[in-house]
Amino acid sequence: MLGLCLIYVGIVLINNGVCRLSGVDGRATAVMNLFTAFVSLTVNVISIVRGDYYAAATGLLFGFTYLFSALNNIYKLDLRPYGWFSLFVAVNTIPCALIDLAGGDWKMAVIWILWGVLWFTGFVECVLKKGLGKFVPYLAICEGIVTAWIPGFLMLRGMWP
Repeated sequence: MLGLCLIYVGIVLINNGVCRLSGVDGRATAVMNLFTAFVSLTVNVISIVRGDYYAAATGLLFGFTYLFSALNNIYKLDLRPYGWFSLFVAVNTIPCALIDLAGGDWKMAVIWILWGVLWFTGFVECVLKKGLGKFVPYLAICEGIVTAWIPGFLMLRGMWP
């Protein structure tokens, strides 16, 4: 099920990055964020029912990220709560990476660290109010391709080791 979620995470990251670079209104980007949040929430509720709480807990970090982002864009809310949530998630990526590394999965460990960097930019921009310019949308596009779309597609095809 991770592959399914990652395909949508990939497109939402690419979409958010491209839309931010081209000045698209945040309400328009909210649509893909809602779709991705819905997929993630659905898949992770299934994981909870199956008793895979670690997968569900880490997967819901994504689902709530995109739900939070969509609602912030639709209602033009204060972004500081999203920034604090992003810091919380960024901190969580460290033990997730260490767990994968200890289990011999260095690729997922690297992916977790890269995701942590992206989430940390949410804290820097929304709480610390430090504009990072075009770095964040380009990072989102790159991570959407490298850490989500490609691994997700390979997982769906049974080609991810």
